[in-house]
Amino acid sequence: MTHSSSSIEEPVGVEDPPYTHPKALAPANFLLVSLLSLIGAMIGIQMLASLGITPSTSLIGALAAMALSRIPLPGFRGFRSIHAQNLAQTSISSATFGAANSLFLPIGIPWLFGLPEMVTPMLIGVSLAMLLDAWLLYRMFDTPVFPASHPWPPGVAAAEAIKAGDKGGKQAWTLLGGLCTGAIGALLHLPMSAFGVALIGGFAAMAAFGVGLLVRGYAQILTGIDINALYLPHGMMIGAGLMALLQVSRIIFRQGGRRTEHRNDGRLGQAFRIGGLGYLAIMLLLTLGTGLYSHMSPLMLVCFVLYGAFVAFVHEIIVGIAAMHSGWFPAFAVALITLLIGMLLGFPPEALVVLSGFSTATGPAFADMGFDLKAGYLLRKGENASPEFELQGRREQLIAGMIGFVAAIIVVAVSHRFYFSAHQFAPINAAYVAAIKAGISADAAKNLALWAIPGALLQLVGGAKRQLGVLFATGLLISSPAAGWMVAAGVVFRIVVSRLAGTRLREQIEVFAGGVIAGDALLNFFSGAIGALRK
Repeated sequence: MTHSSSSIEEPVGVEDPPYTHPKALAPANFLLVSLLSLIGAMIGIQMLASLGITPSTSLIGALAAMALSRIPLPGFRGFRSIHAQNLAQTSISSATFGAANSLFLPIGIPWLFGLPEMVTPMLIGVSLAMLLDAWLLYRMFDTPVFPASHPWPPGVAAAEAIKAGDKGGKQAWTLLGGLCTGAIGALLHLPMSAFGVALIGGFAAMAAFGVGLLVRGYAQILTGIDINALYLPHGMMIGAGLMALLQVSRIIFRQGGRRTEHRNDGRLGQAFRIGGLGYLAIMLLLTLGTGLYSHMSPLMLVCFVLYGAFVAFVHEIIVGIAAMHSGWFPAFAVALITLLIGMLLGFPPEALVVLSGFSTATGPAFADMGFDLKAGYLLRKGENASPEFELQGRREQLIAGMIGFVAAIIVVAVSHRFYFSAHQFAPINAAYVAAIKAGISADAAKNLALWAIPGALLQLVGGAKRQLGVLFATGLLISSPAAGWMVAAGVVFRIVVSRLAGTRLREQIEVFAGGVIAGDALLNFFSGAIGALRK
């Protein structure tokens, strides 16, 4: 059995292109990615419902392919290809994040609000949004807005783990050191992924992210002021997010007005146009399927559809930028922001339920696909890869990811009523429902508008490359002062090493950082899986 429909033997390990990339739909690969996708979807739902977290299963898929490649039978030989392993990690990661964050979480909101009849149309709508999300990142990856050269830290971690498993030698030992460091830190309940991300991410972006985390963690202790109650983080993100959208739009218009050497510039504008029309169509489908048209006037209904499509795009861009630079994305918090603005616009509670679910569904699949494509980009030798092989591999990754997303849809459709009947939901659902029932005050609206100004200014000063506003606001939205200290430690470590060794150790630092992130992810995955099984 081979991994291609042709008679050409598939590559094993790291070889020089050009050659045919392993096919996601080839029999052996299809069976593996399908099985991994089903497992990943079940893991994602169970851990989100029982522990409130969505684990990173990316490396589990790669390790499964590596283990199968060691079986001394011809049918398993193809799994020795690092590109086949990349397809495996892409599929399971897509299924896990898709099932948990893009599907199970959103459809729990109407059920918990007391509108179970909305669950099925919501599931259809958010499933379409998830698939569109992943396709849009596929189209936007390696463009001026989302360059392949940017960090995408979890993708670096997956790629380094796969390469080290294939090559061995010094790189493997460096990765092992990072794995041990990450796992030991995780055992001590330290957010080691924050430390690893700080070693890879853009320096200015990481500094802004770390400062935001520390400000959120210690503002009330030092000043007695609860910045979250003042909606300061939310306002900052509104301003930074809108400014980021303007910066992205400027890039698109600039690229559309002249020819450039970037091979994917033309695809960026096309992706935005198709994405905008797609979100509009999904919003229309949701308003019809959930019966919202009977709760609003025609004018308000039109405003709701336009607003929902707009915030889906804004949410996607913010989440994508944060994930690209830091590996962390405040998807739930940004969705809460769109919900708060929806309240200010006067949409009825039923519409707010749909809005919160739809905005939550957009973003996670977008970011996760970015991580996976970054891993594949590095495994295909990055900027030195042949353009044809890179695009071929990226297309096969999209297919593998879509298999994962389809598996996620099937698993959630079959299992969600079992969880909901047992009163098991994503914990954040209660926050959305409580916010909708409580409403929003005039003072909160003033604070959102007030703090949006410095958020926009910081984003403007940092520019589209540094993304200071979005990353600072991301830190403000995450309540984890320990992560702030770990980011600070990573930044200091980078400064010390660069002064002592210059750029000589840059590659080794990236491999070590990838190991730290992978070690933290694996330890948390297995400890979380054990905890979920106990529950």
